[in-house]
Amino acid sequence: MKKWWRIIGSFAFLVVFFTAISVAVVVNHFIPGFSIALGFVLGGIVAPPDAVSTGAITKFVKIPRSTSAILEGESLLNDASSLIIYRFALIAIGTGQFIWHQAALSFLWMVIGGAGVGLLLAWVFAQLHKRLPMDAPSNIAFTLIEPYCMYWIAEQLHCSGVLAVVIGGLYMSARRLDFFNSASRIQGYNVWESFVFILNGIVFLIIGLELPDIVEGLRAKGIPLTIAIRYGVLVTATLVLIRIASAYLAMLATIIFRPNVAPRAGRRTALLPLLLGWSGMRGVVSLAAALAIPITLADGTEFPQRNLILFITFVVILLTLVVQGLTLPWFITRSHVFDDILQSVESSTQLVKKGLKQHSYQYLKTKHEKEIDNYPGLESLLRLWEQKANSSDEPHINEKTREALFQLLEAQRRYLTELNKDPGIDEEIIRVELYRIDLEEERLKLM
Repeated sequence: MKKWWRIIGSFAFLVVFFTAISVAVVVNHFIPGFSIALGFVLGGIVAPPDAVSTGAITKFVKIPRSTSAILEGESLLNDASSLIIYRFALIAIGTGQFIWHQAALSFLWMVIGGAGVGLLLAWVFAQLHKRLPMDAPSNIAFTLIEPYCMYWIAEQLHCSGVLAVVIGGLYMSARRLDFFNSASRIQGYNVWESFVFILNGIVFLIIGLELPDIVEGLRAKGIPLTIAIRYGVLVTATLVLIRIASAYLAMLATIIFRPNVAPRAGRRTALLPLLLGWSGMRGVVSLAAALAIPITLADGTEFPQRNLILFITFVVILLTLVVQGLTLPWFITRSHVFDDILQSVESSTQLVKKGLKQHSYQYLKTKHEKEIDNYPGLESLLRLWEQKANSSDEPHINEKTREALFQLLEAQRRYLTELNKDPGIDEEIIRVELYRIDLEEERLKLM
């Protein structure tokens, strides 16, 4: 995210605002009874692409980590920007007025305050993890509670709870090696994979249960189902076109203002913005925001067009997931847009593995050279690393060799952490190797 912060920031904020404005104008013009404020409510709901959906689709095809980092980083931050738009639009509908300078100041406080609260609480939680006597279940339980604490405290201070959770989570993720042991990291990863899957399933289940009532509400308002579907298709087309246009504008701006980092003119330059634009699947955040629309306003009157907004959101999510989601892997494979990048990633992978093995051998030789004659296990271990093999088939291990292995694994972590500071190295490779080291440490504990 640090390396690609410009394009992530532009997609997470500028493109979200542009999308919300476009949706508001389109629905205000084409849908009877839809005011600009209602259009911004709908625009704030459907503007942010979903990181979970994009990540699930891209698992079926290889893409560079830089591209997935842009898509996922954008999806982390655009949730906050879209929900801020959504909140201000709800206030405008409830009060009947919108004061621009107050909204601008509130927006700045929500962004800066949310990020500040997230960083501060993340630092506090990191210190608690580090200083309190915790085992793996305790650490995992805290990670389930901490995001809600960040969100609640930020909301009490009238800043963005979503942004507080995102920034706080990034801080703790970057420093997880300082206060989580290998057991906490391995078990926590599995717990959160299941937890995220369950949460997404629950939200889609809720919208499925709500859909019959939504359709009945449309009929009660005299809106035919076919007309409502057309509105959903119209909004979906607007979202896709705006995102593709924004991707090409971002590429053009990069070529003009930063030609040294822009890709060379050719097939990739032409197709990469189209791919980024086509990858904007909507998902769980849009569903949750739509379901959070109040049923009535503060004066007790019915919230205008609530059922239609919910139905359009459902159609947008369905169309983007099915049409874009099913065609995106085919598009990536047939376009060959990432072939040269993936070859470079493969070379980086081999470089990291070779460097790690050489570092391990040099560390063992320097640290335990004088003890090798007295401990056959150390001599065997040194010979295995010298031959660039692993020690997983070693049937027995004494305490001295075990201690040396633990020290070696810690040295490997430090080496990879320093290597990760190089922006030319793919962080995903580092994460895979760190996970492998954690697994090796847990295996040694059982020997």
